[in-house]
Amino acid sequence: MKSSIFFFSAVILAANLLFAQTVTEKYGEHLSLKEKTKISDIIDNPEAYLDKTVLVEGKVLDVCPMAGCWIELSSNREGQRIKVKVEDDEIVFPQEAKGKTALVEGKVYKIKLSKEEAINYYEHQAEEKGEDFDPSSISGPVTIYQIQGSGAEIKSEE
Repeated sequence: MKSSIFFFSAVILAANLLFAQTVTEKYGEHLSLKEKTKISDIIDNPEAYLDKTVLVEGKVLDVCPMAGCWIELSSNREGQRIKVKVEDDEIVFPQEAKGKTALVEGKVYKIKLSKEEAINYYEHQAEEKGEDFDPSSISGPVTIYQIQGSGAEIKSEE
């Protein structure tokens, strides 16, 4: 009897795996690049990728709660992440994208902020997320590297 239960459980599990479908939601322009760039490579040497179009893949860690105008992707290296910003209202990422895998194409760019601009920037980010922000955590000018997203595919299993 136990072997029959085990057998039928295994059959049901195999059927679920066999028929599970990956659904891909597409946003913005069609992805044209085939070769992926590791997010860690961009973070390690951002100037080498500046103004270059890249294709990156990562887990969606966060989505802009106000307008869906950015997502943060996890790097292939623990603790690293990169923000992908898109034009407002051209692409709107859903909150449900969190935890899913995204493939994103876009151009790497940098933002140079004075200390005061950085305080305003991070204060705005915290406000969007409903988090506290301590302005004293900013000690000077900041340079941020991001991806200006032109297209994305977000995958989920159903």
